[in-house]
Amino acid sequence: MRLLIVEDEIDLANALARGFRQQGYAVDVATNGERGIFWADVNDYDLLILDLNLPDIDGLDVCRKLRIQKPDLLILILTARDRLEDKVVGLDLGADDYLVKPFHFQELLARVRALLRRKGLGTRQPILKWGDLTLDPVTHTAWQGKRKLHLTRKEFAILEYLMRHPGKVISQEELLEHVWDVNANPFTNTVRVHIRSLRRKLGDDAENPRYIKTVVGVGYCLIPPSGQGSS
Repeated sequence: MRLLIVEDEIDLANALARGFRQQGYAVDVATNGERGIFWADVNDYDLLILDLNLPDIDGLDVCRKLRIQKPDLLILILTARDRLEDKVVGLDLGADDYLVKPFHFQELLARVRALLRRKGLGTRQPILKWGDLTLDPVTHTAWQGKRKLHLTRKEFAILEYLMRHPGKVISQEELLEHVWDVNANPFTNTVRVHIRSLRRKLGDDAENPRYIKTVVGVGYCLIPPSGQGSS
């Protein structure tokens, strides 16, 4: 999952980004409204964490503009404005949640998880299953049958993204877009390297894989539990 944080308090923004990255999220940071609008326009984010007291544009205007431009983008307002009127206006402008500073990171994290589960009209399930693979995004654990998989954050995020899109061929560019952040090099082979490592941990045979199929020139997809494929 990829997040955008629009927050002008640099120390707070960096602390939030660090916390979410430790939870396996890809995170970009913008320190003013104009840059936040720009990043949201050129990148595909799952969720925006938006401060209202920005140095150039009021956060409510950012919310209004992005709700029009990006109707599917989840928006969580995180602000020191604790007046009921601000909360009502923010929610009326299209924000999906509103959290007042000061706050506990664990509460923010729980709210983000809840919003992401709700995205897609309830299609996001707390526990993901595919054949003998089980993945829990909340506890960040994955199992192959009764065997716990010891995955890196990126390997876990790749597997989660594939399991959230069963039957779809996912391109390398799409994985970079959702699993990495804006600093990812589009010409890197990091996706192939992580896919190779993930396959190894799954015990996947590259010649006759059970889990992840490479569609040459297109991308990767999960193989139906009863099917076999070629790499």
